[in-house]
Amino acid sequence: MSETTNTHKVAGATYVRADGDYFERRTLRRSAGIWGLWGLAVAAVISGDFSGWNFGIGFAGFGGMLIAFAILVVMYYGMIFSIGEMSAAMPHTGGAYSFARTAMGPWGGLITGAAETIEYVATTAVIVYFSAAYVNGILDPLLGITLPGWVLYIILYAVFIALNSAGAHVLFRFAIVVSIISIAIIVVFSVMALFSPALDWASLWNIEPDPGWNEFLPHGVLPILFALPFAMWFFLGIEELPLAAEESLDPVRDIPKAGFWARGTLIVTGLLVLFFNTALLGAEDTGAADQGEPLLNGFRAMVGDQVAALLALFALVGLLASLQGIMFAYGRNMYSLSRAGYYPRWLSLTGKRQTPWVALLVGAIIGFVALVVLDVLAELNQGAGALAGAIVLNIAVWGAVVAYFLQLVSYIILRKKHPHLNRPYRSPWGVPGAVTAAIIAALIFVGFLLNPTYLPAIVAIVIVYAIILIGFAFHYRHRLVLSPEEEYAITDGVPVIRDES
Repeated sequence: MSETTNTHKVAGATYVRADGDYFERRTLRRSAGIWGLWGLAVAAVISGDFSGWNFGIGFAGFGGMLIAFAILVVMYYGMIFSIGEMSAAMPHTGGAYSFARTAMGPWGGLITGAAETIEYVATTAVIVYFSAAYVNGILDPLLGITLPGWVLYIILYAVFIALNSAGAHVLFRFAIVVSIISIAIIVVFSVMALFSPALDWASLWNIEPDPGWNEFLPHGVLPILFALPFAMWFFLGIEELPLAAEESLDPVRDIPKAGFWARGTLIVTGLLVLFFNTALLGAEDTGAADQGEPLLNGFRAMVGDQVAALLALFALVGLLASLQGIMFAYGRNMYSLSRAGYYPRWLSLTGKRQTPWVALLVGAIIGFVALVVLDVLAELNQGAGALAGAIVLNIAVWGAVVAYFLQLVSYIILRKKHPHLNRPYRSPWGVPGAVTAAIIAALIFVGFLLNPTYLPAIVAIVIVYAIILIGFAFHYRHRLVLSPEEEYAITDGVPVIRDES
């Protein structure tokens, strides 16, 4: 990086002021309107309706999962309102990192941004894992073949790196199209289920209750905590909208509105899948540890294997929609942290189409290696293969919960300590809504600690965090850059004039 000799020391960190060439090589293009943002948010999340959510029923039963869903609706309303207010005030690509940086300094920004990196890279890996399962579930009955997991991982990552590198205008149009297709698939599935002889509402309660409990909560109240991470799969990813701020035509107006409409869309599709898919398969089978493609199995229950495989070609669109949406998120998250110097600066380089292709590639390599390692461990431990997807899912959710909690704390701090900040949009729930959402996020975090099933995910995250924080303490802390997020944080919204020489 070419830079001037002008440096700043703030909160134990050292900043350099980059010249114009540095930011010229790290430029994004504005091309998203409100519906492009809506499509991005829905696309990022919609795969959660196709896979992953169902493991929560195995922990808490259908009643417990329904309660978990309702709790998360409250949490996501409180959080998205808060994020909408902060993103309108700070329309930077940094998103969560930007909010926390302004409220809690460089360390707070890094810890929050790193949590989102973990969340989005792991979420992409989960979607790749479940997409591969769906592909083989289609190929086997139609063509009588299956492909090794690692081959499908490479294909999926390569195709969607190419798509995400094609330009923002292509991405947002694709997001709208695949979101509409995915919603249509869920509506068709629900209508078919409503008139199918296989539908059995009584099977919602077919898990044998433990002594002293009932069919609604077969294993008691505590397992609701364990179901919450899986119920999050109905909504996880919607919080990525602020990452599109520098590619939005009007982020101050459109990000809060897109979040509102996307949230309502996802509540409806989530409830349709939760009720109809479970009633087709029964709660016991839906929550089984080897149930990697519940929607596909729901189609099988209605029309048989071969027809279901054809329908699953369309269902796969939902997974691929989220693969595109979440890959967008980790690319922009890593780009913004790298542009500011928290991560290696070369990660933020953009190509001719003004997309962060380097960050996209590196995130894919990390996710691919993680999936291959899990596959190898599963082969060494026979019968554990079905747990691989759940482990990576838990890593994603743990990262999300940490990022949620810290963003909500940032919102509360900014409201209390920086009331003068310009807030074009204000959360209708205000501080009470943020506090409520933060408490729920903290409860989910406690649920992780209480459940030994989540231990591998926690260990993996602790290792990743240790590497990131040690690197920042001894190296990157003294090589930060006055990016837009950092300028805003240091000057309370008054930009630092860059040297354009």
